[in-house]
Amino acid sequence: MDTQERNTTPYPNIPNILESDSREFRDTGVPSTVAILGHPIHPILVQFPVAFLVGSTLSDVIYWFVRDSFWAIAAYWLILGGLVAGLAAAVTGMLDFLRIERVRKRTAGWAHLVLNIIVLVLTLVNLVIRWNDHVSPVLPWGIVISLIAATALGLSGWYGGELIYRHKISVIGNGNPNFP
Repeated sequence: MDTQERNTTPYPNIPNILESDSREFRDTGVPSTVAILGHPIHPILVQFPVAFLVGSTLSDVIYWFVRDSFWAIAAYWLILGGLVAGLAAAVTGMLDFLRIERVRKRTAGWAHLVLNIIVLVLTLVNLVIRWNDHVSPVLPWGIVISLIAATALGLSGWYGGELIYRHKISVIGNGNPNFP
C-alpha cells in the first residue's frame, strides 16, 4: 500500500512521548533556511562536533587505562575543536529553529535545542578545567564531564533524527516552513 493511501504514519506503535503527524509524513517537508543550493548546512556541520567530542571521550577513557599524557592532550584539543565546531553548528541550527515554526512546535525541536546547549556548556566547562593543565583534570572530572556530554550529544542526535525523518524538517522539498 502506498503511503499516500494510508490514514496514519508508517509508525503505528509510536510511544506517546513522540509526536507524530500524518500530515507531516505526507507533505514534501520543510527545507532548511540555512542552505547552499538547497542543501542544508546544519547536517554537514554537526558531524564535526560529534566526531571531536566522541573522540575526546574515547581519548579520556584510553588515558584512564594507560595513563599516557598523549591521550589527555589529544582529548584537550578534541574538546577545543568540538567547541568551535559545535558553535558553528549551533548558529545554523538556531537559525532554523527560529525561522521554521514546525521545529518550535515539536517536543523534539526543543529537546534537541536544550540538549545541545547542555553539551556546549559542558564542553566549555571541560575545556576551562583543562586550560592550564591538560593532564591532571582528566581524572575524575574531565572524564565524567566527557561521558555526560557524549551521552547528551547522542540523545540530541536522536532528537535531530526525529526532526528530519519523522517531521520532515530540513529536507529538500517545497513545504511551508510555517506549517505546524
